[in-house]
Amino acid sequence: MSVGRIDQDPGGTPPPSTAPASLGALLAALRLGRGWSQLRVAEQLTAAAGVHTVSRHEVSRWERGERVPGDFWLSWLAVVLDVPGGELALAAEAARRGRRSTLPPAPVDGQDDLLRLAHAWLADPAGSLGRATARPAATPAAKGAGPERPGAARGSGGRAAHAAAPRDRAGPVPSTLDALAGWLAGARRAAAPSGRRRGGADPDAVAATVAVLRRQDDLVGGTDLAGPAGRELDAALGRPPGGPSSRRLLAVVAEAAQLTGWLAADAGDVGSALTAYRAALTAAAEAGDRPLAAHVLGSASHLLAGHGDPRGALLLARTGLAGAGRTASATLRALLLHRVAFAAALCGERRAAHDALDQAGTIAARRDPTQDPTWLYWVDEAELSAMTGRSMAALGRPLRAEPLLTAAVGRSGQPRTTALYGAWLARACLDLGEVERAGEVAGTALLDAVRSGSARAAAEVVRVRPRLAAHREVPEARRFAELATACGPYLPEVAGMGPPKAVEIRSD
Repeated sequence: MSVGRIDQDPGGTPPPSTAPASLGALLAALRLGRGWSQLRVAEQLTAAAGVHTVSRHEVSRWERGERVPGDFWLSWLAVVLDVPGGELALAAEAARRGRRSTLPPAPVDGQDDLLRLAHAWLADPAGSLGRATARPAATPAAKGAGPERPGAARGSGGRAAHAAAPRDRAGPVPSTLDALAGWLAGARRAAAPSGRRRGGADPDAVAATVAVLRRQDDLVGGTDLAGPAGRELDAALGRPPGGPSSRRLLAVVAEAAQLTGWLAADAGDVGSALTAYRAALTAAAEAGDRPLAAHVLGSASHLLAGHGDPRGALLLARTGLAGAGRTASATLRALLLHRVAFAAALCGERRAAHDALDQAGTIAARRDPTQDPTWLYWVDEAELSAMTGRSMAALGRPLRAEPLLTAAVGRSGQPRTTALYGAWLARACLDLGEVERAGEVAGTALLDAVRSGSARAAAEVVRVRPRLAAHREVPEARRFAELATACGPYLPEVAGMGPPKAVEIRSD
C-alpha cells in the first residue's frame, strides 16, 4: 500500500495469480493450511531444532518479507511445515534477489564530496583540507528558500501565532551558505596565531550567537528555525577574512556551520545540510579541532541514516570515531559509538551494532560532563538511554527497546524528541503485537511532529503508517489513519505526505 494512500481501505480480495508466491506468502499459506498460529510455528521450530531463538515475532517478520530466514531455519521450516526444502530454498533466493534489487535513494548532490573529505581528514587529521575541497555553492533547495514567514521563531508568542497553520519548507538562506563558502576560502591558508586575524567577525560574538541558537533548536524545529538562524549567523560572521584567521575563530565558524547543517537537515533540506557539513569539517580541520570534526561527521551520519543510506552513515560514523583522537571526551566517544550502532543496526550488521552499544555503555559510565565541549550539553544519561532504545528497535529487539523508548517519550518540553522516539516506540509496539498501543503512541508522535516543525520527525512518523495500515480492523489504527489525513497539511513536507496545502499565513 502506498504511504500516501493510508486513508483508503485496501478492501477486497485480489484475483488469483499464476506467479510464484513470495516466500512470506508461501510460509503464511502453509501455516494457515495447518490451522496454526505464528506462535505454534515458532514452538514447533524450536522443539525440532532444539534451539530456542525463534519467536512468533520472527515468524511474523518472515511472513511480512522484512527478513529472509537463513539456510538453518529454512531446513527446519521444511520439516515442520512438511514441504520440499528445495521449494523453500528457491523462494528464499527470489526474496533475497528482490531485496538486493531494491535501489537506495539516489545520492544527494555533495554526498560523495563529504565522504571524500572525511577520508582525507582521517588520513591526515592535522593537515589542511583546502586542496581536497572546492568552494561550496548554495544548493537549489537553498536558492529556492523563501523569506521568513511572519512571526517565525520570535519567541513563544510568534510561534504560537502560526503553530496550527500549514507550514512551507524553509532552509538556510543562500547568503549563509555563501558566507560559509567565503570563510572556507580564507581557511585554506594556514591559521595564524591569535591576534593576527583580519576578518570582520568576533569569535566571542559568533560563539554567543551559536549558543543561543542551539538552545532554541531544543524547542523549535528546523522548518521554523533554519531561515531565521541563517540570517543571525550570516550577520554574526560578517565579511569573509582577507587573510589567515585565528584557530579560535575557525573553530567557532566550524560550530556555526555544523549547526547550520543540523538545522537544514531537520528542515528536510539535505543538500544544504551536506554543503554546511563540508564547510564545518574543513573549518574544524583548519582549526585543529579533531573532536569537533568528528562530531560533524557524526551529525552527517545521522542525516544519511534518516535519508535511507545506512551504509554511508556507517562509514561516516566510523570515520568520525577513528579520527576523534584521545582528546575526545568520553561523552563524545559514547555519542559516536551510538551513531555507529544505529547505522550498523539499519545495515543489518547485528554483531557490530551490539559491540558498539556495549562499548558506548562502558565509556558512558566514565563520562565527566565538566570535560565536555559546550556543544555536547544535550547529551545526558537520558539521551544516551533513548538512543540505545532506538538501536534496539532497529535491531528487532522490542522487549529491550520498549522500556527505554517509553522513558524517552515521557520527557516533556521537547516535541521533536518525543516525536522521533515515539515513532520508534510505535515500531517496537508493533513488533510486540501491541497494535492498540502502537496506534496511540503513533498518534501522539504525529501531533508532536506538528508542534515541533521538524521534517525529520514527521518523516519518522510517516514510516510507521504502512504497518499500521495493515491493521485497519483495530480502532486505534483507524484513528491514527484519520489523524494522519487531517494532520497532513500541517506537517513539513515529507515523502508520502505530499506538499502542504497553500494557505495564507498571517501574523497576529
